[in-house]
Amino acid sequence: MNVKSSLGGVSMAKAKCNGIEIEYETFGDRSGRPLILIIGLGSQLIHWSEEILKQLVDEGHFVVIFDNRDTGLSSKMREAGPPDLTGAIGALMKGEKPKVPYTLSDMGEDVAGLLGALDIEKAHICGISMGGAIAQTIAIRHPSRVSSLILIYSPTGNPNLPQPKPEITALLMAPASPDRNAYADEQIRMRRMISGSGFPLDEAWLRERYAQVFDRSYYPEGIGRNALAMLASGDRSAALSSVTAPTLVIHGDEDPLVLIENGRDAAQAIPGAEFMIVKGMGHYPPHRGPWPRMVEAIAAHTKKVSA
Repeated sequence: MNVKSSLGGVSMAKAKCNGIEIEYETFGDRSGRPLILIIGLGSQLIHWSEEILKQLVDEGHFVVIFDNRDTGLSSKMREAGPPDLTGAIGALMKGEKPKVPYTLSDMGEDVAGLLGALDIEKAHICGISMGGAIAQTIAIRHPSRVSSLILIYSPTGNPNLPQPKPEITALLMAPASPDRNAYADEQIRMRRMISGSGFPLDEAWLRERYAQVFDRSYYPEGIGRNALAMLASGDRSAALSSVTAPTLVIHGDEDPLVLIENGRDAAQAIPGAEFMIVKGMGHYPPHRGPWPRMVEAIAAHTKKVSA
């Protein structure tokens, strides 16, 4: 990522965390407010755009991005075998707990371990989508490590909330193509379905980025095991009432994948949480689009907490 040369920080490196290796990268000066960005399902650290990272650094943050376990260049859980999503869904429908190699809490422990490896005692934790669900587990289990919490279009696991339409779920669950161009086509088709009407997609940028993602690490089994972790981790809405970190919840009013009721659920469950609704935003909006406004809100939140 070219942004390193102008923003400083540490180029891609590995840290041993929670018994595995996590690939990470940092941006900005260590004297800035530590901000950990947790990416969502199936995404890699290179999904964070240079513009977003630069704006966050310019706002005074020391930014850490990383690949979740089983994705990108972080450790792969190959010994766990291929993910059985159908079996897991069947177990849940029977009221049984599916057997999974790891949970969202385990992925949260990876992040806590990364903080330790980087000698960061406490940080602002920001997660998008599944990354927000992981962030929730950190705030619940490690309150002393969390300066503040930012949840962006993140699920709470509450089974009583509205669910996405079957056609969106089907597209999300479809096997990823092993062909580079077809893979990019699939991802862009999904983004068209879920991004919302308020912000046009930059499909040329997306195609280039998804080609980079494919070349860097095409590993659909890991994405499937990440999805299993989400399925098996249950409802966090009650546990969120114990969160003490100042919290900002951001959600789009056109999110068809993690519907806005999830944002409301989190904001109502966490004492004192702020709830910001972005009109016309869906899920995984364009890297420009609403992001400048959201970064401003994140910066105002972390400044207020750090003052």
